This record gives sequence, C-alpha cells and structure tokens, in this order.
Amino acid sequence: MNESNTYFSWLNVNWWIENQDFILTIIDNVVYLFFVFSISYLFIFALFSLRKRTVNYSPAAKKQRFLVLIPAYQEDKVILQSVCSLLEQNYPKEKYDIVVISDQMQEDTLEKLKMLSINVIHISEKDSTKTKALQCAMAQYGKNTFDVVILLDADNIVNPDYIDKINDAYYSGGMAIQTHRLAKNLNTHTAILDAISEEINNSIFRKGHVRLGFSSALIGSGMAFEFNWFKDNILKLGHVGVDKQLEVLLLKQRIFIEYLEDVYTFDEKVETSSKFYKQRRRWLATQTKNFSIACKDIPYAILNGNWDYCDKIIQWMMPPRVMLLGLLIIITLTWTFFNWPISIKWWIALFILSLTFCISIPKYLINSKSQKALIMLPFLFILMVFNHFRICEASKKFIHTEHSGN
Repeated sequence: MNESNTYFSWLNVNWWIENQDFILTIIDNVVYLFFVFSISYLFIFALFSLRKRTVNYSPAAKKQRFLVLIPAYQEDKVILQSVCSLLEQNYPKEKYDIVVISDQMQEDTLEKLKMLSINVIHISEKDSTKTKALQCAMAQYGKNTFDVVILLDADNIVNPDYIDKINDAYYSGGMAIQTHRLAKNLNTHTAILDAISEEINNSIFRKGHVRLGFSSALIGSGMAFEFNWFKDNILKLGHVGVDKQLEVLLLKQRIFIEYLEDVYTFDEKVETSSKFYKQRRRWLATQTKNFSIACKDIPYAILNGNWDYCDKIIQWMMPPRVMLLGLLIIITLTWTFFNWPISIKWWIALFILSLTFCISIPKYLINSKSQKALIMLPFLFILMVFNHFRICEASKKFIHTEHSGN
C-alpha cells in the first residue's frame, strides 16, 4: 500500500514538472485578463473625460433654502476656516443655515463658533462615525424645512459662489450633486500624490462617467442632495462609509448623480505616509464591505437594466490604482527577466495604464514637484499591501484622519 502511494505521488509530481509551462501559461492568461479588463475600463472613461462639457446650467430663477452640515470630530484646527468661507457666500444669508456637528471639540473652539452666529449641534457617541453625526443632526429638522442639504468636511474651503452654483444645478433638476474636490495643500510628497490620485479619480469616475451618461461617484464631502430624500435615507445607513452607502441608495432608486467640475471644494490632503496608511485602510474597508453587500444585487441590477448600479459594483471589484500599478510593474519585470516573450503583452498593458494616468492628471499637477514625489510611490504601494491584512479591523470602527490646518 505504501509503495502504491509513493508511486502515485511520484506520478503527480512528475506530471506537474512536465506540464509546468502549460500551467503557468494558463495562470498568466487568467491574471492578464483581469488586468486587461481593469485597465480597459479605466482607459475608456479617461478618454471620455477629454470630451467637452455639453451641459451648462442657467442661473436659477429661485433661491432654494440650503442646510449646510459639517460633521466635526476633534476638528479644532480647521473648523473655523471652513465656517468662515461659508459665511462669505454671495448667496442670500437668510437662505442658508450652517450647522457644525461637534463631537469632542474644545470649549474654546465652540465659543468662537458661537460668536460667528452659526448653529452647533453637540453629540457624544461612544463609537463616533460621520453617519451617526448626520443622523443626529437630521433628526432635529422636519420635512420641507429646507430644499437642499450640503455635506462638507471640517477641513473644506469653498469659493463665494459655491452655494449659488449648486442652486443652479438643483433648480435644473439635479437631486444628487458631487462638486469637484481639489487639494488645498501640496506641501509634501504624500500630499502631492494624494492630490494626483484624487484628480485621476475625478477624471475617470466623475467627469468621464458623466460624459458617457453614467452617474458620478461620490467622494464624501462637497455633496448636495434634495433635503427630503436625504432625511428619509440617512436613517437607512449603518456602517462607516456614508458616501458609498448613499451611492447605493441613489443608484438603486435610479437617481442620477451629477458632477459639477467647475464648482470647487478645497480639501486638505494627507501630508504623511502614516496618515495615508490610516485613511486608505478606512477607504479600502468601506469599498470591500460595500462590494460584499452589493454583490447580491447583481442579478437584480442586470435583469432590470440598472447599468448605473452594475457599473458601481464593477468599480468596487477593481483594486486601488496604486495597487494596480504596483502589481503590474512587478509582474512585467518578473516576466521580462524569466521569459521576455511573455512580458511583451504585459509591457503593452503597462503602457496603456500609464497613458490612462497621464490623460487623467490635470496640467496644474504636472511639474517638477510631482516628478520628485513619485519617489514615494513604491513605499505607498507597500502600505496598501499591508492595509489588505487589516481590513476587518478598519470595518469595525471609525478611523479618524487628523487634519493639520494647512
């Protein structure tokens, strides 16, 4: 019996040795198809982002009533600057209210906010999340109290015509709106790469999508929604990642998400690799959890022709851009060293992905500082790899990204 087992074991090992080239080829082709699908998806939407905008909103005949909500968890360094930019709006003062949802902020900061004559809602949650903060704030307002709600982060800065331009889009029928989020600081290599990453996402997942007739992706701040819809639906949200949960609800209800590329929300970019690590871990956990929840809706979305929702699920299937680029470089160089004929198709894929990124990056970020910042890419790739081993931890609690106020 032992001799028989030894014989078959030897046969199995021998079979693997004799067919290893065939097996490696099959594995390589399967992996390559996954990369080709992801790269083709990004490349198509990047190309469409180059198309000229066809929709321009005319000045609204009516000034809507706006509620601006700013969740602020220990945001003493940045909240005053954000509020002041909102107080300088060209919009009629009696037509919008600013509400800071204060969670564990200092008394000195709260006194300064009161002097600015804005509303402050105090909350004290054991497990703080943006979702809980927004739910607490919306519970204090009845239906039809306002027409539109705007969600901003405590570090966001906006231009004086911000609310006015959102009002134009809403008056023209936009129930859900994402503004163009820009970096307000480019003071470190990490901040520059963070800004480049967001602008790539703006081009592909927002501008390119809207040009092709799909909904824009939400970012997390600089968002506006019809007030009654938001009040009804914010209570349906559970886990962390308020923007992704809202996307699911909007797309399942077939509500188009507009993207206002000329309405800017200035956002503080992470300045250090440690902050990048924490922030991306939270984002990765949110994406993974939302994908697992949305997977069960794939048959329903396909059968009902809800291609906007199908597209969103495809987005969540793809790896983050820095992971895609890093893995592609590793595979390409490996095949170049061991079997260069196979590497040719991988070099083509790498070229197309690089071209996609070049198309998506706006001109103002193409300079010598950005080129020097690329030295950080390998390190950030390694951090993203490590983040994949801590997804479960991030999905169970809120991970706060501290802002410096720059």
